[in-house]
Amino acid sequence: MLKATGSTFIGCASDFADASLVLFGAPFDGTVSFRPGTRFAPAQIRLESVGLETYSPYFDADLTDFALCDLGDLELPFGTTARALQLIQEQARQIFQNKKKLIMIGGEHLVSLPAVTEAKRLYEDLVVLHFDAHTDLRTEYLGEPLSHATVMRRIWEVVGDGRIWQFGIRSGTREEFHWAKAGHTFLQLHDFTGLEAAIAGIGRRPVYLTIDLDVLDPSVLPGTGTPEAGGVSFLDLMTALQAVSNLNIIGGDLVELAPHYDPSGVSTAVASKVLRELIFTVSL
Repeated sequence: MLKATGSTFIGCASDFADASLVLFGAPFDGTVSFRPGTRFAPAQIRLESVGLETYSPYFDADLTDFALCDLGDLELPFGTTARALQLIQEQARQIFQNKKKLIMIGGEHLVSLPAVTEAKRLYEDLVVLHFDAHTDLRTEYLGEPLSHATVMRRIWEVVGDGRIWQFGIRSGTREEFHWAKAGHTFLQLHDFTGLEAAIAGIGRRPVYLTIDLDVLDPSVLPGTGTPEAGGVSFLDLMTALQAVSNLNIIGGDLVELAPHYDPSGVSTAVASKVLRELIFTVSL
């Protein structure tokens, strides 16, 4: 197991050997296209979690009902994207090979790529659920193929056509939208309309769920690097998580909180609560 550091998210103090679900932080923001700062999110989310209850009224479940392990944050090099992604992939491999579920706390959205790559190695029929404001389907950004603006295109290269469902999307280039609508991904504008149909289509296939927090409207969560007006509400997101919790979710992540852009601390508080509900979504 790779070395990790930091405090523990509330209710996640089980040993790795005993845990059914394992968290770790990937504090990397080396390719952000607008405002950096997501590297600070995992540590801030853990600190904020002490203000939460372990019980969720949304799921009528308690974190103490499960054996949950938080490994802390990976120590990632800055300025070397490929090496950072390699370290994340090695950590994901250790977790998946031990037949445990995974939740990763980003960091920018590119950190999803190595986790999905490892999930695909173990779960051949993997599909991806993607909640986000942005398509993230560019072939490159400023000549760079590895970027948080290209992450879903790279993931598509891993999982293939018809295996990515995208919800909440409201920003991207014309080419990205046209490419998605050509049948490469299932893309839903603005909200979670069509989620029930997606759930039916996914069936019992293994699912990786990636949540970019800018899927939420900036009035709910302004502390992100690329805020986009017209997002979903917190309760919309809770309803969506309840709906997908019946799927065979083997892992997921929460990315793109940039805590210092919201000095009130509200964005970090929201992110911490979303992470609590994501744990239930994956664990149930």
